[in-house]
Amino acid sequence: MARAGRFPIHAHCSPPGPRSHRRRAVNVLLWHVHGSWTTAFVHGRHRYLLPTLPERGAWGGGRPAAWNWPDAAVEISPDALADADVDVVVLQRPEELELAEQWLGRRPGRDVPAVFLEHNAPRGGPASSSRHPMADRDDLLLVHVTHFNELMWDAGRTPTAVVEHGIVDPGRRYTGELAAAAVCVNEPMRRGRITGTDLLPRFADAAPVDVFGMGTDHLGANLGCPAVRTVGDLPQDRLHDEMARRRAYVHPLRWTSLGLSLLEAMHLGMPVVALATTEAHEAVPPDAGCCSTDVDRLVRELRALMAEPARARELGAAGRAHVLQRYGLTRFLTAWDDVLTRVSEDHVSRRTARRPVAAGTKAGR
Repeated sequence: MARAGRFPIHAHCSPPGPRSHRRRAVNVLLWHVHGSWTTAFVHGRHRYLLPTLPERGAWGGGRPAAWNWPDAAVEISPDALADADVDVVVLQRPEELELAEQWLGRRPGRDVPAVFLEHNAPRGGPASSSRHPMADRDDLLLVHVTHFNELMWDAGRTPTAVVEHGIVDPGRRYTGELAAAAVCVNEPMRRGRITGTDLLPRFADAAPVDVFGMGTDHLGANLGCPAVRTVGDLPQDRLHDEMARRRAYVHPLRWTSLGLSLLEAMHLGMPVVALATTEAHEAVPPDAGCCSTDVDRLVRELRALMAEPARARELGAAGRAHVLQRYGLTRFLTAWDDVLTRVSEDHVSRRTARRPVAAGTKAGR
């Protein structure tokens, strides 16, 4: 039984079979905000309308060049949205509420069903001060990507649900041929302690740390540690190949939502050394590597993996089996089908309830 304010969604497993045959494909409007998450989402059975501007940018990125997306992910201009058949809006930033109403000529939540997808944990501070921008609304559903995020955000009366991440399986590519660690992080110098950038030299005492991502130029020099080496921002397929050549994956992030790069590394078959912060302990079981808040312990484990390639391979295989079950694409898409169906049904119910009773008609007749 769901608690008050909680929208019952099957986050870990597929919803019961009898509902699935009643679902229909719908037209979903969403912005391209987070590439890896959206890559999984657009592999569903629906049609995905992506606002696209000539200059691209944050509000009109359209389809990305670095990811291979299905044809059902369709670019659409703001001018065309006014006449577009949109069944559900998936919002990801507060500013999108006003922008969607402006471009659609319809208000999300009132005129068209709406979901607000929260990717992040609240930015610092205690849980008591983490009021969500969508708090105390009855016209949309707030969906979190981890149970930790839902716990930490204060949504007030807004109904919430959790749909954990899903990953398009890149396949088991692990070779571990390079006695080095891989780390994926964007803009590590700007984000600093949040992403554990200050911890990288400590891990580099055990093995060279190869850093993938945007804004990583001169990272080793900036940290005064030549063993922290920049690889840079690579297209997704090449990124997976290069990550899988490293002996282990290090997840040093202190405060973030569950990193999709961590789950991708485990899909590749990489053993994991991870800080046990936010939701990481749920993703990394004991037989997949080491997950701890003791950095010295993590460094020792990384050093051991450099010396024990056979054990590294065993741990990686166990981790891959775990994430295929918990963070598999089918489970993710089925859960989102459930969200889209129920949000649409609730929207119809609310509109019916608001409809005025005709003159001369008694309520309830």
